[in-house]
Amino acid sequence: MEIEEILKSAGMRPSPVRVLVVREIKRAGRPVSSLELERALETVDRSSITRTLVLFSAKGLVHSVDDGSGSVKYELCHHPGCEKDEDLHPHFHCTACGRTFCIENESIPSVALPQGFTAVSANYVIKGLCPECHE
Repeated sequence: MEIEEILKSAGMRPSPVRVLVVREIKRAGRPVSSLELERALETVDRSSITRTLVLFSAKGLVHSVDDGSGSVKYELCHHPGCEKDEDLHPHFHCTACGRTFCIENESIPSVALPQGFTAVSANYVIKGLCPECHE
């Protein structure tokens, strides 16, 4: 799907900044932080990237990943317009290089919650060394 189509399917106008942010997240092929986006998109200021990510999150175009590194990462939802709990999958965070990867073919294990508890989201992160850092 083309970037403009992705934005339109999520109910957004394809502005230049939105197109650049989606293109960079797609290019990265893994969850990226706003700082990584800022470095890659030198012509776009930090506040524009932040506003764009907030909008994308609200529209279900991206979801955020808290990988425990202290820097939230963002990735495109596999189904644009999805609710937060519709695109849950584990992530792997490399403790050496700091990159975070999706483990798309696995689901987050279900946990039996005590009576009265209601889950609204889940974050499942495995930490270790990626293949490049393991060598």
